[in-house]
Amino acid sequence: MLKLTSGRTLYYGKGDVFAYRTYAEPLAAVSIPESSYTGDGNVIFAHNVHFSVSGESLLTSFTEGDNSQVVATDSMKNFILRESASFGGSTTEGYAAYIAGRFIAKYPHITAVEIRGDRIPFQSLQVAGEGGLTDSGLVFRRSHNDHAGAVLGLVRGADGEEAAIASHKCVLSGLQLIKVSGSSFYGFVRDEYTTLPDSYDRPLFIFLDLFWRYADVRDALDGKPGRYVPAEQIRDIAHNVFHENETPSIQYLIYLIGLRVMERFPQLAEIGFESNNRTWETVVEPADGGGPGVFTEPRPPYGFQGFTMTREDLPTVKAELKAGARA
Repeated sequence: MLKLTSGRTLYYGKGDVFAYRTYAEPLAAVSIPESSYTGDGNVIFAHNVHFSVSGESLLTSFTEGDNSQVVATDSMKNFILRESASFGGSTTEGYAAYIAGRFIAKYPHITAVEIRGDRIPFQSLQVAGEGGLTDSGLVFRRSHNDHAGAVLGLVRGADGEEAAIASHKCVLSGLQLIKVSGSSFYGFVRDEYTTLPDSYDRPLFIFLDLFWRYADVRDALDGKPGRYVPAEQIRDIAHNVFHENETPSIQYLIYLIGLRVMERFPQLAEIGFESNNRTWETVVEPADGGGPGVFTEPRPPYGFQGFTMTREDLPTVKAELKAGARA
C-alpha cells in the first residue's frame, strides 16, 4: 500500500467480501500443448475480495478520531457488491482493476487502493443428455482445490487524474501435488547436525503457490486480444513438468516449471514460487520402488522454498546476453 509523504503506512479496508456474480463475459484462451483449458463460460464469476484504501486525508482519522473523510468499510462492501453487476469483462485482474478504479473515481480524497480478488471456483456438473453425458450449464459444484487470484495496486495520478495501476501480481494458490516415484534428494551438506538419510527415489508431496507478472499489465485485464494467461494453464504446465522430469530437489522442480511457463508465455515478465515440502513419512518401504508401500503424514516443522524468475533465466536469453557482453 502507498506510504504517505511522511513515510508512514496508513490503510484500512474490508476483507472477505464474497461477490457471486453470474453470467460475466465468457473467457476464450489460446490453447497450449500441456492443457485442455481453452476458456471459461463464466456462468459463475465469484470472488473473495480484500479491499484497502489509503490517502493523506485519512491521517486525522487515526490521530484525532476525525471520521469526516472515512468511507465506512460497510459502504466499501456495498460498493464492491453493487459495482460487480456492471463489470463487463472476463478476467479476475480486469475485475479488480474495474472495482478499484471506480472507487477512486467516486471518492476524490482516496489516493490509493489495493485490492485482492481470490477466485472462488465452481465446476459445471455433467448430466445425462441425448448423446450421453454433457455439462449442465445450470448446476455447479463448489471446488475447494487450487484457485486463481490477483492483487492490484492503483494510485491516483497527479492533479487528481484518473487512477493508474502501480503494481500487479497474478496468483495461483493452494496447488497440492504428489508424485509417487521419480524424485530424489541426496548430496546435501552433511555434518554433526545431519540426521536425514539420502533418498534416491521418494514420493514427493508439495504444496505450491505461484505468482506472475506481465510485461504489460493491460494483457491481464482483457481476455479478448488473446494475450491473457489463465491460471489453469499455468497449473497444467506444473502438472506436466512434474510428470516428465526426475528431479533431485523441489528447488530444481520449480525452476523447470518456471522455464516452461516463460517459454510458453512471452508476455510474462516474471514468475515466482512459494513451495512447501509435505513429503510423507514411510511406514512400509515399497519393494523395488514400484510395489505396495504405506506412508503417513509428515511431522512438523516443514521445509519451504521461495524463488522468482525473469525472462533472463531462459537459455536463449542468457546466450544473447553473453554474446552482447563479449561484443
